[in-house]
Amino acid sequence: MDLSLLQLGLWLIAGIVSFYFSLGSARVWTSISLGFFLILVGVIIPTAIPFLPGADLPRVQALGSIIGTIAIMVMTHGFMEYYVFSRTLELEGRRRYVFMGTALVILGSVVFVAINPEPSSRTLEVIRIIENANWVFLSIINIDMLRKIYLNVKDTPIARGFLAFMGVFVCLFLWKGAALYIQVYDLQALAGEYPFRYQFSSVVSHLGNILASVSVGGTFVYLLRLLR
Repeated sequence: MDLSLLQLGLWLIAGIVSFYFSLGSARVWTSISLGFFLILVGVIIPTAIPFLPGADLPRVQALGSIIGTIAIMVMTHGFMEYYVFSRTLELEGRRRYVFMGTALVILGSVVFVAINPEPSSRTLEVIRIIENANWVFLSIINIDMLRKIYLNVKDTPIARGFLAFMGVFVCLFLWKGAALYIQVYDLQALAGEYPFRYQFSSVVSHLGNILASVSVGGTFVYLLRLLR
């Protein structure tokens, strides 16, 4: 079975569940669930290249990576909000402002990509490296933040949900970290010289991707049942 199709199917399910969760849950969950939904866009574009006309255009590929970067930033902002909420029980802003703000950032990114020269293969590689580097760094930050949130809410029924999110970010770290390792050392080009490193990193990246999608969908289903 083609792993890319399996990954696409799993992220499609996870994306739908997380977006549904963002519509029906409390305001404090909006940025978190919206960020996870945006991962779907970053996964669909590179996976759909053989099947979707236009997905192989350099500007479309660049935009997919940019939206992937926006996704981790949005969900990190959401967990920061929840951390403050778990300590103070205070929350500012409204749900529609989160959607509007995210939409404006994406629109600005579309305009930026459109008015600049068409990205070369080297430019696309740099954009992907920046995306994966952000994911690796912010995954570590989020794991620590989730640990602190868990300590604040450990006596509540929802505490296990944050432990599950920690597992999600471990999987995301493996997925993006292995991909970043391959990119930085150009292991795909050096696969003949370092076959084990390339194959092992590829397996870790694909496995992390699959486990992340399953754990994201499972965590939001668990939270949906718990909060309703």
